[in-house]
Amino acid sequence: MIMPSKHINFSQSLLGFGSYLLSKLDKPMSIDDIWKIYQADISKEYYIAKHSFDNLIMTFIFLYGINAIDQKNGLIYKCN
Repeated sequence: MIMPSKHINFSQSLLGFGSYLLSKLDKPMSIDDIWKIYQADISKEYYIAKHSFDNLIMTFIFLYGINAIDQKNGLIYKCN
């Protein structure tokens, strides 16, 4: 599920969800803020793949593992 495959398109994969989340991290945000932005984008159909909150957490763990994000004082920010 991390990588897209024959039966999982890019937006359904954690890699695709991670790229979406990185695009939303233009400033440090809490997980709740990002979840609210994602829910709003889903309701407006700006993002087509539905993910659970667990997938959000797994995607942040993945992004943290590849040093794409970091956290400080409960806020997540994008690494340069």
